Amino acid sequence: MRNKHSKVALVTGGARRIGAQLCRTLHQAGYNIALHYLNSEDDAMALATELNNQNDGSVACFQALLGTRSASESLAKEAVSHFGHVNLLVNNASIFYSTPIGSVQEEDWDKIMDSNLKGPFFLSQALAENLQQNSGSIINLIDIYGDKPLANYSVYSIAKAGLAMMTKSLARDLAPGVRVNGISPGAILWPESSGLEDDEEKKQALLDKIPLGSQGSPQDIAEVMLFLADRAKYITGQVITVDGGRSLR
Repeated sequence: MRNKHSKVALVTGGARRIGAQLCRTLHQAGYNIALHYLNSEDDAMALATELNNQNDGSVACFQALLGTRSASESLAKEAVSHFGHVNLLVNNASIFYSTPIGSVQEEDWDKIMDSNLKGPFFLSQALAENLQQNSGSIINLIDIYGDKPLANYSVYSIAKAGLAMMTKSLARDLAPGVRVNGISPGAILWPESSGLEDDEEKKQALLDKIPLGSQGSPQDIAEVMLFLADRAKYITGQVITVDGGRSLR
């Protein structure tokens, strides 16, 4: 068992894709992991088993739909109750799908905003006191489309722009006890159900827009997260873009 005073990270959407790599990297760096998931129970349990086999009791899973203040407060309370404290909150959970103007319903707006903005805000608020007590940190996973919008994804782009401003606002409000920063990924993983997975021509067209000429990896995001969490003690309110230079064009 890890020492009860070990660092603890709560990672939302930590069961799959980039979130799973964030959990693995933090775990390797000595963090206990409060692994949040919504629908990916099998993936969450498999990842928890994998990491607990390396260090028994170091990972616990928590299911929650982060669309209300009460749900966020419950998740924060459960994580703190289980591990005793939280040192790092990584707001990674996200819903991403197309919302062409003229077809957007209130349900779409609420679902995307809840996942990408409302949930992170109320979870940050719920953990603020505990993070203050532990000189903690918050890292928000944003997106390059929060700065330069993606066509037909207006609601998602608006939500991520809000998350970028939330990063700056909370950095001011929670200083000096808690640092708050963001990471904006570019082409890291192809979106699921986007049609890009099997369309080599479209994928190459996108990669041609990237000065570094290649797709990034979840590990690229995880390394920046670890830098912000453990080494960047004088950085707060910043959003680091990890896109191979794509946003330069």
